[in-house]
Amino acid sequence: MYINEKTPIESIQDSFLAQNEISLFVKREDLNHPHMSGNKWYKLKYNIEEAKKLGHNTLLTFGGAYSNHIYAVAAAGKVFNLKTIGIIRGEEHLPLNPTLSFAKGQGMEIHYLNRTLYRNKNSTELIDYLKQKFGKFYLLPEGGTNTLAVKGCSEIIDNLNVEFDYVCCPCGTGGTLTGLIDGLDGKSFALGFAVLKGADFLRENVNLLLKSVNKASLSNWDIKLDYHFGGYAKFNNQLLEFIEKFSSTTKIPVEPIYIGKMFFGIYDLVQRGYFKKCSKIIAIHTGGLQGLRGLASKIKSIKM
Repeated sequence: MYINEKTPIESIQDSFLAQNEISLFVKREDLNHPHMSGNKWYKLKYNIEEAKKLGHNTLLTFGGAYSNHIYAVAAAGKVFNLKTIGIIRGEEHLPLNPTLSFAKGQGMEIHYLNRTLYRNKNSTELIDYLKQKFGKFYLLPEGGTNTLAVKGCSEIIDNLNVEFDYVCCPCGTGGTLTGLIDGLDGKSFALGFAVLKGADFLRENVNLLLKSVNKASLSNWDIKLDYHFGGYAKFNNQLLEFIEKFSSTTKIPVEPIYIGKMFFGIYDLVQRGYFKKCSKIIAIHTGGLQGLRGLASKIKSIKM
């Protein structure tokens, strides 16, 4: 198996950025693997190592029906010869969407939990029930975020071979942002863009994760909460039009759930003068492009 951890850093040539004296670069982690792309590989690598070290041959995890995490874990199971079980939020819908169809094709065993039960995914009672049902497994949390994921994501910083003042990423659980903060170790500034509405809890998540890796004292980071476009997996014409223009100009593929919101936020902050003149920004492309196939029909129904 080949994982490319030396993905390119592309400079964005844009008159708007030039007029505002801002340099923007994109770390193309979407190119590091066809199926475990972006931040997902970094979140999984040490968890897989730990699972094997502990003698596990099964990974169990949680996610929505279009989850990048479910998609990546299924692919990892195939590559590393591990059984995978995906606990999916909501009811079964047939035929399977492209994400779950791929996961099943990789050998993932798919089970569904209604939304009420799913909210208790971290409870001891539910985990015990799953152990009784499936036997021994290595538990990966929803989104793959834990201390080992932070360790992996911190290594993204090691491969940023240009000078920069800010490093940016989208935030769902806060794991990738925490890894970037950890990797910076007090140098430069890490900026996250929440993709969920009402995501104040992300700051607490990041603080707890930083504490778990003995970096609680670091304060060179922030999370912007105003670019969720109504909530997780929600978007509108304004965001889609921005994405269409950005992708057309840069030739970089972007989806509207994570990456599109981050880039929209960066451009809006430039417009508002948030970044000092001559700032150099690196945006981490965290992948997730597989979700575009599942969103195709919905996006087509919205005027571009």
